[in-house]
Amino acid sequence: MGKPTGFLEISRQTSTELPPETRIQNFNEFHIPLPRDEQQAQGARCMDCGVPFCQSGMMIGGMASGCPLNNLIPEWNDLVYQGQWDLALHRLLATNRFPEFTSRVCPALCEAACTCGMASGSPVTVKENEHAIIEYGYASGAFQPVPPPARTGKTVAVVGSGPAGLSVADYLNKRGHLVTVYEREDRPGGLLMYGIPNMKLEKSVIERRIEMLKAEGIQFVTNADVGNTLPAQQLLDEHDAVVLSCGAKQARDINVPGREASGIYFAVDYLTSVTRSLLDSNFTDGRAVSAKDKKVLVIGGGDTGNDCVGTAIRQGCAQVIQLEMMPCPPVERTASNAWPEWPRVLKTDYGQQEAIAVFGSDPRMYQTTVKEFYRNERGEVCGACISKLESRVVDEETGRRAMVPTGEEFSIDCDLVLIAAGFTGCQPYVAEAFGVDLTARGCVADVQYTTNQPKVFVCGDMRRGQSLVVWALREGREAAAVVDEALMGYTNLT
Repeated sequence: MGKPTGFLEISRQTSTELPPETRIQNFNEFHIPLPRDEQQAQGARCMDCGVPFCQSGMMIGGMASGCPLNNLIPEWNDLVYQGQWDLALHRLLATNRFPEFTSRVCPALCEAACTCGMASGSPVTVKENEHAIIEYGYASGAFQPVPPPARTGKTVAVVGSGPAGLSVADYLNKRGHLVTVYEREDRPGGLLMYGIPNMKLEKSVIERRIEMLKAEGIQFVTNADVGNTLPAQQLLDEHDAVVLSCGAKQARDINVPGREASGIYFAVDYLTSVTRSLLDSNFTDGRAVSAKDKKVLVIGGGDTGNDCVGTAIRQGCAQVIQLEMMPCPPVERTASNAWPEWPRVLKTDYGQQEAIAVFGSDPRMYQTTVKEFYRNERGEVCGACISKLESRVVDEETGRRAMVPTGEEFSIDCDLVLIAAGFTGCQPYVAEAFGVDLTARGCVADVQYTTNQPKVFVCGDMRRGQSLVVWALREGREAAAVVDEALMGYTNLT
């Protein structure tokens, strides 16, 4: 601990965000990092706690508290403060192989569990310290490709190149196995590439990391739709093991009258079309689903819904409304949501901030859902009947509550609807092609990452259901050890 009184003397300071009116003019990242000396000072705020909840990754009240990767946060915070950036990079990469992703898109479970934020509400800037370390690594050349010194002669196929797939591929390659990653899209990255908008994670960041993985010996095969255009048996014949990491992309639908109207899209399909058009042609190909001059209805109040709001505003929508089934969260923690649990409090994310700046009000309507879509004479969506909801106890034994209609309804105009209601599991065709069992939740059934089929393993959202990037990275790390032991009879991937 470099400065025992740092948390008392130094105030929390974060990167500067470009104003909403400026950043909505493009799809670029909009955070301006602190100067290096100021970032080093932020490292001094870390208290080197006796029990570092920030890195615990434990479950409290059914929710994760602290970093699922068990990052050595106090260690590299102190090294940042001391200006020992090379050592900080070494300690960061010891547990997190993809900090350029987590430092941009992770909700920072570590900061929610930071002791420094328990009473003051000003946790250490763990996420931005992490970002500074990895970007230093690239800029200085300290982070370089390191191919394995020897090969085992074993080959592994990884199906899916999202965060879990990249993680398991990286660890197995480091171990010396020959790894080939199969991706059905035209670019590697999976959820990172097409499911997260460019202003949240610029795609050059992903491409930079993919190039490093290639330099370390990992092969990537794109436009390879395993289980469809590429037979599953071919992978089983050509490789000693197959790891399924295709995510949980089976979108939850809204099955109400009028759903067949045109102009209604799943959120991920919408976001994918926008990012693909941006990367392919800077939107000149006209292939992106456009919200320009349209009244947009986003169904779902989570991160994906927020991404749709921000994207639609950048496209020049005329209006945006975001439906949220649950009640508005409290502004501060309640007694039943004590530290170090994840704070279930009101969060106004970048998309909502931009909607407030452009339209003058928060786009979210709480305790609402769609009862019916309206169509015009051309079969296009032109409006929706919205039903208000209330929370009621539906199971007296368990005390579980559900949102049920109050009977109060109202109509809104909309000519573009984006369904961001979550996911119900993996798209089943890959699992069916390999003959692996599925759970009732639509995920691949497993025992410690092994499936009912020899040689076939699973990790990430395909196994655990819709989750965070940081959990996908942990899943890949743990699955790699299981695969390695199955191939070699032992593992040193711990």
